[in-house]
Amino acid sequence: QVQLVESGGGLVQAGGSLRLSCATSRIAFSISTMGWYRQAPGKQRELVAAMQRGSSPNYVDSVKGRFTIFRDYAKNTLDLQMNSLKPEDTAVYYCNAIYRGNAYWGQGTQVTVSS
Repeated sequence: QVQLVESGGGLVQAGGSLRLSCATSRIAFSISTMGWYRQAPGKQRELVAAMQRGSSPNYVDSVKGRFTIFRDYAKNTLDLQMNSLKPEDTAVYYCNAIYRGNAYWGQGTQVTVSS
């Protein structure tokens, strides 16, 4: 079992920044892949950024150059630094982990970007 707890969401003006953090209950290096997803009202959940152990991160095109994902193996956390935020980034953001072939999700954190 893997428990994920997100923090760091909130309300920010367009052009601002937020940093999301996901704390894991398992030693981070034992989790093969971790990532951030988001779901806006009326839309499907989409992958924002993901990191596979030992590989470079990948991002959805709409956030490239603005968002940065990184894992802190010492702290067992996964962070998402979000800069130059846009109203279309508004969504509930979820932390995801793949462990032993199973997918685990956090409870989500709301990010709202005002224009």
